[in-house]
Amino acid sequence: MDIRQLKYLDALITAGSFTKAAGQLNMAQPALSQSIKRLEQELGVILVDRGANKSSKSLSLTAEGEALHQHAKLIIKKMTQAEAHIKSMANLTKGEVRVAVPGMLGSYYLPRRLMAFRHQHPQLKLSLFEGGTRDTLRMLHNEDVDIAIITANDLTDEFDSHLLLQEQMVVAVGKEHPLSQVDAVSLEAFFQHELVFFKPGYFHRDWMLEQAEKLGLTANIAFETNLINLIKQVVAQEYGITSVLEMVIEKHDNICAKPFEPPIFLDLHIAWKKQRPISQADKAFVEFLMHNR
Repeated sequence: MDIRQLKYLDALITAGSFTKAAGQLNMAQPALSQSIKRLEQELGVILVDRGANKSSKSLSLTAEGEALHQHAKLIIKKMTQAEAHIKSMANLTKGEVRVAVPGMLGSYYLPRRLMAFRHQHPQLKLSLFEGGTRDTLRMLHNEDVDIAIITANDLTDEFDSHLLLQEQMVVAVGKEHPLSQVDAVSLEAFFQHELVFFKPGYFHRDWMLEQAEKLGLTANIAFETNLINLIKQVVAQEYGITSVLEMVIEKHDNICAKPFEPPIFLDLHIAWKKQRPISQADKAFVEFLMHNR
């Protein structure tokens, strides 16, 4: 039993006769009769009572035929809805983009681009999940999101990806802090000060702690929070220094951004799982970001 046979049965009942149904289906009447007969043979029941009401030439269904027709109508309706849904997704008139991003990008890089994408595709739903790198990777692995922005260090053979941007990591210090007077800051000098860091699970923190370990130094973490604006306030008030992506420091922050010596850059990729094809909506979002970097 296939969907075509169910459509034939529905057309037969709707038209009321084999001749009319065959005409509506643009097929020969004997071919329609044979298709219904094969369906009956496959199911082992009689669906159409061909001997009933011959004088009026009206069609009569058996009890099994009535039951199957009720199922057929539901299946055909669902198939029609599914086809319309998929076509609307392909045409970008329906769909959802689920993307996970690190906190700094979610707050400083994506907002303007998200609004521009939404303006271009108003029928699509955008679901943004912001958090630490570990959370972002977990959501991508568990397929809670379809695409994610991750660091180059987190790329594996499991993912397809495009390089989205390369951003410099800088030291953020208050304007009266001693480091505000230097041109660049070494990692050794950075770790001599009290630090304001994200909590565990953020790539930025993990990477900096790895550098301290390589240098045989201990990071003096005086303050931990995942709230970027709070981090900047703590730095501006000289309670500690931090390291962030350069995009985070804005003119009104009362903070100085100093490059590391040597400079440190972070490669960020937009990625998705190879074994899980992304939707047309996701593809449109990826292409939009790549064209609006």
